[in-house]
Amino acid sequence: MMQWALVFLVVGIIAGVFGASGIAGAATQIAWILFVVGLILAVIFFIRGRGSRMP
Repeated sequence: MMQWALVFLVVGIIAGVFGASGIAGAATQIAWILFVVGLILAVIFFIRGRGSRMP
């Protein structure tokens, strides 16, 4: 998920450089949402993985 966030961030930066502000804004918003969701999932998986497991 973080890879997709990075892809959308790069697309947003490139679109901003070329003057497509609408596409740049949308791409950076998608990148931000994917980053936050990925961060939340990483924390959840980290917490769940620390518990003791029954054999």
